[in-house]
Parts: sequence; C-alpha cells; structure tokens
Amino acid sequence: MARFAVLILAAGRSTRFGDENYKKPFIPLAGRAVWMHSVERFRGRADVCQVIVVVSPDDREDFERKNGAALLFQNIELCTGGAERSDSVRAGLAAVGDEATHIAVHDAARPCVTDAEIDRVFAAAAEGNAAILATPVAATLKRAAPGDPPAIAETAPRDGLWAAQTPQVFERKLFEQAISQSDAEPVTDDAQLVERLGKPVMLVPGSTQNLKITTREDLALAEAILTAREPAKSDKKPTRPFEDDDLWR
Repeated sequence: MARFAVLILAAGRSTRFGDENYKKPFIPLAGRAVWMHSVERFRGRADVCQVIVVVSPDDREDFERKNGAALLFQNIELCTGGAERSDSVRAGLAAVGDEATHIAVHDAARPCVTDAEIDRVFAAAAEGNAAILATPVAATLKRAAPGDPPAIAETAPRDGLWAAQTPQVFERKLFEQAISQSDAEPVTDDAQLVERLGKPVMLVPGSTQNLKITTREDLALAEAILTAREPAKSDKKPTRPFEDDDLWR
C-alpha cells in the first residue's frame, strides 16, 4: 500500500500579495489561516503517514510561537525552507521518515483542493510513479512584446496546454533522484525536476476552484468557495480538541 508524506510549502516571499501584515499562507481565511485549510485536506487520511509544513527562516520563530502547541497535538511537523522552491522541497524531503513510499508537494496557498482531487492524483501516482493535478488551458494566450504598455507579439496556440496545480505526487526514490540531480536553475513547480530525468508525469484533471492565492482578489474567491462548501450549522460535527481557530492564526 502506498504511504504518502505531504510537504506543505509556506516559505515563499508573497511579493505579489501586497499585504504588510501577512504573507499569504498566514492570512485569515474563513475563520483560520490559509495554510491550515491546506493541511486539513491531508491530515487524518489513512494513506498519509506524515505532514510537514515548510516555512522560511524569517517566519519560523513567529510561526512556532503562535502554532507550536497545535502542531504538536495535531502531529504536524515543521521544517525550515530556503530561498528557492527547490531548496524548500529539498529541506522537507530530508525530514521525511522511512515509512513513506511517495512524496506529495502542495502549496500552502491552495486551500481549496478537494478530497476527491487528492484521491485521484494519489491513485495516479501510486500507479504511474508521478502525477500532478492540472487543468486544460481554456483562455486565448497572448505573448507580449517589450514595452510599457506592452503590445501583443503573437497569439500562442493553446492546444495541449495545461495549467499545473498541486498536489504534485511522486514515487519517493524517483523524486529523490530528481532532487539529487537538479541543477541551480530555479523551477516553478516540482514536476519539472522529474521531467528533466525524461520520466513521464501524468496529468490528472483538477478544477479551477483549486486556485492558488496570489492576490487579494484570489483570497475573496477562495473564501467564497470554502463558504459555499460548508455544511449547514446544524450538520456540523462538534469541534475536536485542539482545533480552536485561534491556535492556527
């Protein structure tokens, strides 16, 4: 049986988010921090053996002070990332225990992924060694020429193009090989590292609702999505111990 270690990446700089008080993984969303919504999608799954949250060195002390007790009680591990995404993934991978057969990497800023989407991408990775959630590109794509404002240089064909999402899931030995052979060139997603080995990565259809929070407008959309999914108050289960929202902010 496949056993998944999940790396929740929250070490980015959030330069495009434009908030002086919060980086996007830590801002409140529908009653708790964005990163916690992402963690909750994986915590408690029978096929997940480890959940590791990766934060930047600048954020670790404050994050641990605010969330240390909750991390302990929920059996969630904390790891310090690096300057680039691959540095953070490498640090998280080093903290994975022996039990894991597969590694799943998920952006902390994607709080709206569903259980069904995780089921599908986990199953695809267990069968084919590497799989990511993604959606076919529907918009017309324009390449810009230099200038301010820029002009259209060309219309790019969208046939066969997919927009990558997370989680991205890999057989452990394959991913360790990809990380060990990666060069200094930055990557924007983890599948690129496996692609460079010449290994196939399966595309698993996701949803546009599995958005990545990048701007304040994205935050409002994510709140609307999560609120629409909430059961009626009369249908909600009682809050479990150590799930007070204040612990996760």
